[in-house]
Amino acid sequence: MKGLKIMNITFLGATKTVTGSNFLLEGAGKKIIVDCGLYQGKAKEERENYSDFLFDINEIDFMLLTHAHIDHSGRIPKLYVDGYRGPIIATKATCDLCSIMLPDSGHIQEQENEWQNRKRKRKGLPELPPLYTAQDAIDCLKIFKPVKYDEIIELSPEIHVRFNDAGHMLGSSIIEIWVNENGEEKKVVFSGDLGNSDMPLLDSPTMIETADYLVMESTYGGRLHIRNDEKAELFLNIVAETLDKGGNVVIPSFAVGRTQEILYELNNLKEHRTDKEFLEKYDKLMKAPVYVDSPLAISATQIFRQNTELFDEDVRKQIESGDNPLEFPGLQFTQTAEESKALNENTTPSIIISASGMCEVGRIKHHLKHNLWNPNSTILFVGYQAPGTLGAKLVAGEKKVKIFGEEVAVNARIEYIEGYSGHADQEGLLNFVYSFITKPKHIFLVHGEPEGQKVLKEKLLETTDIPVTIPEYGEDYKLDDKISVESKVNMYDKHRYLRLEVIDRLSTLKEELEDMSSMIKDDIFDEDKKDEEIMAINEKIKELEQQIVKTIS
Repeated sequence: MKGLKIMNITFLGATKTVTGSNFLLEGAGKKIIVDCGLYQGKAKEERENYSDFLFDINEIDFMLLTHAHIDHSGRIPKLYVDGYRGPIIATKATCDLCSIMLPDSGHIQEQENEWQNRKRKRKGLPELPPLYTAQDAIDCLKIFKPVKYDEIIELSPEIHVRFNDAGHMLGSSIIEIWVNENGEEKKVVFSGDLGNSDMPLLDSPTMIETADYLVMESTYGGRLHIRNDEKAELFLNIVAETLDKGGNVVIPSFAVGRTQEILYELNNLKEHRTDKEFLEKYDKLMKAPVYVDSPLAISATQIFRQNTELFDEDVRKQIESGDNPLEFPGLQFTQTAEESKALNENTTPSIIISASGMCEVGRIKHHLKHNLWNPNSTILFVGYQAPGTLGAKLVAGEKKVKIFGEEVAVNARIEYIEGYSGHADQEGLLNFVYSFITKPKHIFLVHGEPEGQKVLKEKLLETTDIPVTIPEYGEDYKLDDKISVESKVNMYDKHRYLRLEVIDRLSTLKEELEDMSSMIKDDIFDEDKKDEEIMAINEKIKELEQQIVKTIS
């Protein structure tokens, strides 16, 4: 829409959820997409990845990418396949990481699609194409345009942008956008994902001085992280206890950097600790084989080495002195599927780091299948787990989960060290807002679960008096003195989402009935069960049967 009178922003992802980041900013006759991420987690949300974009791709002038994580970048190949040929502007490190992460995502899409099509074929249904292929992802890389932090870039005479270090992962950015329209300049800031201020390898998030409108993540809006020294020692204790029992420590995580952060902190702790117990545990960790099981791992590590100027100053000095925290004893990379499978036949207690971090796809599912049943092993989560994912189910304490269609008992120790998340906690998010010299006129909270967003909203209202909105999917806000909204999701879309929700519920119900059937069979053949208990179970099944009959009649 040329000649737009009032800037507006449409929220097309990461609304009241933590995945699928996608925002459309319109102003000064231009249309700008910020992020284009995959939905991950619940089946209903993942199906949305296949939906058409709710904007005309031919009208998009620019795309800005905050960082390389798949929930922010993972639909870019689809955007390209659908016809987008404008520039994708991101930091050099983000472009570098996307060059390995997006083709890997394409490979996963092809694998998952092949599995789904085998199921469809058995049901007599036609095959469907993947969301995109590895080659599609490689092709889209040609439109990526790398930029440096802190440089003001002109998109048009009326629109300028600047990428600032967000401290979340290598190359992650807070994006400032200045739009001059009708003789008035307005500034919108997209926080992307904000990092912890105490992440050991990366610099702290940049403090932004001014904004008219702030679009801010809220992943940990309702929670605080534990302190660094506590989480490092907790990690050491968990690993040492597991290795003592002869079990494996399985860490679901893509980020090679996350592992180095943990070991870097432990190394710093070691400098100040002399007690025998700590030193014995540390020595045990240093002698244990550590496998980074990812075909991307070597490439990712190389990208880290090529971008050391983005590290914290103390870390840079350490690297220059020859003590590189990206390298540590016992570290081994497994690239091929055969090497990965061999890890599950190895009887030596080991630490296995494998993608994906939420256990939804990739090699981690094989390692879980081989370790979850073992009470001597530990599954250690060090990152956020989106609701509906396998990782979230394990953290919630489920005793049985399905992996590759097979039910697996959860006997392993499940631990979650929240403080290792790459996201700022509630205090960090509040401090980011407090640091503005000229406070935003309005804050939009995205990339968070509703409960945490409500808590953060109340805190912001109490301490800043800045109006705060938690947008719904598809809402379009006019950015003027009085924020107003109109929904861009028409009735067709609402009906489609309602139908998807019904399908999702039916799928969940089917799985729950299968689980219930298995559990009840175990109960009725249990000789210790009394007849009265079996009769009570029978009556409950009758009631359920009647409810099903009512639903379909």
